[in-house]
Amino acid sequence: MAKKWGIRGLVAFGIYVLIMYVYLFHLNNGGIPDSLKGSPSDPETFMTDQELLLSGEYSKIRNFLFFILTPFEWLLYLFILISGLSYLFEKWSNVTKWKIMHNATYLFLLSLLTFIVFFPIDYFRYTLSKGYGISTQEFPSWMRDNIIDFWVNFVITVIVISVLYWLIKKSTKKWWFYAWLLTIPFSIFLMYIQPVIIDPLYNEFYPLKDKELEEKILLLAEEANIPAEHVFEVNMADKTNAMNAYVTGVGDNSRIVLWDTTLNRLSDEEILFIMGHEMGHYVEKHIYIGIFGYILMMFVGLWLLSKLMPWFIRKYGKILKIESLQQIHSLPLLLLISSFLLFFSNPLYNTVSRYQEARADQFAIEIVENPEAAISGFQKLAKAGLSEVNPPTLVKWFRYTHPPMLERINTIEETINNK
Repeated sequence: MAKKWGIRGLVAFGIYVLIMYVYLFHLNNGGIPDSLKGSPSDPETFMTDQELLLSGEYSKIRNFLFFILTPFEWLLYLFILISGLSYLFEKWSNVTKWKIMHNATYLFLLSLLTFIVFFPIDYFRYTLSKGYGISTQEFPSWMRDNIIDFWVNFVITVIVISVLYWLIKKSTKKWWFYAWLLTIPFSIFLMYIQPVIIDPLYNEFYPLKDKELEEKILLLAEEANIPAEHVFEVNMADKTNAMNAYVTGVGDNSRIVLWDTTLNRLSDEEILFIMGHEMGHYVEKHIYIGIFGYILMMFVGLWLLSKLMPWFIRKYGKILKIESLQQIHSLPLLLLISSFLLFFSNPLYNTVSRYQEARADQFAIEIVENPEAAISGFQKLAKAGLSEVNPPTLVKWFRYTHPPMLERINTIEETINNK
């Protein structure tokens, strides 16, 4: 029976991969509406023919990888379960009476296996990005980031999973609710320490060096009634040619971060628009709205897990080699269901995120009052990242947390025309 499940899973995955390949490579040409041709949002007006070609190729490959990797992850978890590997990992972990060490050993074996399986794919994505001129990171630096990722995720996972399975043993019916209650302070704690403990493990952060630009940002912040003492830049030029800026942290650890690539390649006027955008997130409390949304999604997700996990174990426990939800070797099933739920919640999350980003754009337009700089800045961002300005519908739904550049530039152009 387990063999049949494996074969069915492989066949279903193969059919899905074929469908996504046809959809992304043959049914979508990435064109733009005729009414926008020749406008500032038309990539032919600000990208060279070579950049247009590379952008199309790079976007299709990245989108294809995104859509096949998550189902591949599901297939891997299914294999770990039906092959008995998860059960063996737990058996091999019984080397100590200390439960935390038992869990840590099991999680190390599981994490190591998934790291090894996904390493060739991660390396391909790294070489792809470097081949298309996006990444500038050397292999030792990239490998160092991967190792840091592994250990940071491992430590957090040991804490979360140990507490989760302790709660499951203590209360088989209400564990999900108690787990949800704990996610609230834990998530806020992680967001609080992210800028000062986790992020510096990967890159060097320091206060903005350009004091003249800093003064302009401070004046803009003062106009918007925003405390702007937390403006940082980060050294990303050794890793990428792409540009970015973002808001991170909560409370007195909140900060606006600018990549040095953004500072090096955009004019002060274009940077001020980006800063206005990030200030829009601050003014409209998007970070706190995001925290509330995350907490709400965790409530729904954990409740669904509490219903789906026991059902799968009752119906397919023998095939999956799981006797009880309380056994930690049931974790791959929990991860499989969680990944499935997260994947199909992406359209909802991304829709809300795109709305917030559009609101932040509108705030920046109003406070900076330089739409021309906004348009030129967006064009440079699209060029630097070989962005797909008008992605296929499914790609937009599942991948885009920001409105596509076509929409962002066109919205600003309409603002100019309406004045």
